[in-house]
Amino acid sequence: MNGIDTAIKSSGAYPNDSLVSIVVPTYNRADCIGATIDSVLAQTHTYWEMIIIDDGSTDNTKDLVLSKYGHDKRIRYFRQRNTGVSGARNTGLQTTRGEFVAFLDSDDLWEPWKLELQVAVLKRLPEAGMVWTDLKAVENDGQMMTTKYLRRMYDAYRSFPTSEYLFGNSMPLGEIAPRLDKFGTGKLVYFGDIFSQMLTGNLIHTSTVLLRHTRRKQVGLFREDFSAGGDYDYHLRTCREGVVAFADVSSITRRVGRPDQLTAWRKKQLAVNYLKTVEPILSRDRGRIHLPPDMISETLSEAYAWAGDLLMEEGDIRKALRALRTSLHYRTIQPRTLALFLLCLLPFGVGKWLRRRYRSTKSIVGLVPAR
Repeated sequence: MNGIDTAIKSSGAYPNDSLVSIVVPTYNRADCIGATIDSVLAQTHTYWEMIIIDDGSTDNTKDLVLSKYGHDKRIRYFRQRNTGVSGARNTGLQTTRGEFVAFLDSDDLWEPWKLELQVAVLKRLPEAGMVWTDLKAVENDGQMMTTKYLRRMYDAYRSFPTSEYLFGNSMPLGEIAPRLDKFGTGKLVYFGDIFSQMLTGNLIHTSTVLLRHTRRKQVGLFREDFSAGGDYDYHLRTCREGVVAFADVSSITRRVGRPDQLTAWRKKQLAVNYLKTVEPILSRDRGRIHLPPDMISETLSEAYAWAGDLLMEEGDIRKALRALRTSLHYRTIQPRTLALFLLCLLPFGVGKWLRRRYRSTKSIVGLVPAR
């Protein structure tokens, strides 16, 4: 802790002594990072440090951050060559000094009470290593889409229709943070071991997370060999280490529809990297996994079908056939997956024409594996 931090703490300017380190990776987001930083400056929990990792931006991100926020000693700016979001987060993680760590993407916005609530949750639940929340979603033009986006964003929630079904325990939010009850009247904080449930797919949005430093040390860093899906791998490993918590309120606002978010190529990487994440864990930790065998088979079948569909669209027929064959191995009766598999077997000219027709009509005929 530096002299400035010590002086501020002794003056009573901070509501408590829990330093939160906020890791903000960014790349060419000068158009929106200012609003993101402003949402941190508005936090009611004021004892934080922000670590901005500029991952090789070619716009005026550096000038904006240093000119507008360089006077605030809590904000530290670092620039590095472009390595991807996981590499940027890892750079930030290795410089954190706080009792807690938060992640914030540079196009997301926090509610003012976000950190105050989550620090209160982790102090009340010392066994929990992480807490996350729901989120709001707005269009890129600012129009509100929904105030509860988590279950819509992550398909794995289909297997767990309610939070009661997913977690083993809960308590009223107002009991944990009475001053904040007005922001979530009647809402609950859920907690428990959900390692098994996380194997069905991601349930956690990174910008909503607050992580205990001790849990972060157990988990390590993000996988930099994953160009997509690194968040899921990280959160799965976090849940593997013990109890986590979910506060059923929306603490952030996410912009949806930016052109740099989820391309077709990234969707394929998500599908492939999901399998790279899950299969070793299924092999290594089978004794700890408490999902019905049919649920595991269905999850893997859908994942391979999803990967096969995206590989086929990309024209990688050999890998698509392998993925679709594996999907059918896990669950034989799948008309749409079988149709994709047979489509890949057709002669090149015919298959290419039909695949083109398939791509233009798949949303209508319902051949796309759901994830």
